[in-house]
Amino acid sequence: MPSQRALLPRSAPAASGLSSLAIAALLDRLEARSAECHSIMVVHRGHVVAEGWWAPYSAGRPHLLYSLTKSFTSVAVGLAIADGLLSPDDRVVDVLPDHVPADVPEQGRRLTVHHLLSMTTGHRTDSLDEAWRLEPGDLVKGFLRVPFPEPEGTRHAYDNSTTFVLARMVERVTGRGLPELLDERLFAPMGVDHAEWDRVASGAAFGFHGLHLTTEAVAAFGELLLRGGVWGGRRLVPRGWVELATGRHIETLQVEGWSDNPDVLCGYGYQFWMSRHGYRGEGAFGQLCVVVPSHDLVVAMTCAIEGSEAVLDPLWECLLPGVGHAASTRDDEILAERLRRLSLAPVPGSAAPGRSAEAELDSSPEGSALPGGTTVTVDPVDGGWLLRLGPSLTVEAGHGGWRESSPLGRPVVAAGAWQDGTFVADLYVITTPHRVRLVVDAGAGTAVATWNVVPLTGPDLVLHLRSPLMTRPDVA
Repeated sequence: MPSQRALLPRSAPAASGLSSLAIAALLDRLEARSAECHSIMVVHRGHVVAEGWWAPYSAGRPHLLYSLTKSFTSVAVGLAIADGLLSPDDRVVDVLPDHVPADVPEQGRRLTVHHLLSMTTGHRTDSLDEAWRLEPGDLVKGFLRVPFPEPEGTRHAYDNSTTFVLARMVERVTGRGLPELLDERLFAPMGVDHAEWDRVASGAAFGFHGLHLTTEAVAAFGELLLRGGVWGGRRLVPRGWVELATGRHIETLQVEGWSDNPDVLCGYGYQFWMSRHGYRGEGAFGQLCVVVPSHDLVVAMTCAIEGSEAVLDPLWECLLPGVGHAASTRDDEILAERLRRLSLAPVPGSAAPGRSAEAELDSSPEGSALPGGTTVTVDPVDGGWLLRLGPSLTVEAGHGGWRESSPLGRPVVAAGAWQDGTFVADLYVITTPHRVRLVVDAGAGTAVATWNVVPLTGPDLVLHLRSPLMTRPDVA
């Protein structure tokens, strides 16, 4: 696990003028909604006033950001533009001519950096699956082959392919990989030394997904934006780009398949969502960097939830009213203690020392993480178990506490217990929002292994235990 480095100063809520009671009310609301949160950091007036991680998640551990990655790609575009290497009016076909299909439609020839950034290329839905089907080895070419039913610049459609194309354009004009460019120009100057990237099979960073950062690094990114691109007295991103990227460029519609959420309808900037208050970078399952300039406020969160309204509504309703209304020092202390004790509950039940089990996996339940017929064995060891999932995957699980192992490169943190004749364990792929619940019926000799939320890059657990994850992105 990377060593922790403080990126932001700390302050008590009262000293910053933010009510600790409002933060406690936010936590109460999240608990009432059974929202599975992994971390929260609240920054007010440039100081961290509240921070907490639900164990087994922890401060020094990077967390997969999903589409919050897009906002970092937007900054990379802004850096290339500031260097005079790219402009909002540059066309895809001119920057990436070797990725242009022979039958590219005329609209495809007109698409610019602006259209990609604002996701107004003329598609009505996400083009990613169709683009990859058309051109399995060249997503840029596939994107240009997907029909454009709407005129460019007229309609927003959330489209992962646009960000992939932007990443490749930035790499072409700068001669640097997207991770290397952001390491040099953004992360290293900020003191962020633990950015990790998942990649497509070719080795390129997704651009639209796949960045792993700690919660504090996400909060620091929000603070950088709030300060107009200045960090520690040094300008890292042009103020004009921050204002352009985080401003509204197009109205947004309800996205098919997404839950109803008023914040989805507030408009879109350059790879940033507008919000009822301020703006945000957002990734699937509740990865959030919320910036509210009117309140000098940044909130970073990582979660495993189905719709971001489960978090955004409480932010607006509980937290914002507390700005400018400090509570007592005692209330601050009570909140700090509560934040220190945050935890996701380990599986309840007994250790049953010496008891083992062997079963065959049933993959019929929705969200199965392993193929049917996989042999599952539960073998007791001191303080826990060794869980063997097929011939090549062994995971350690603790009883009443968490145990960590890295069977294929990426860490897994697990805990389990016997509940009568059934063994139950939670396996957290701890640098992601994802957890597998393993249930072994010792008497029947059967087992199931299902995800809390199925990863967008596919359900195969083995894939997600390799680091870096490298895959064709099966993003719906």
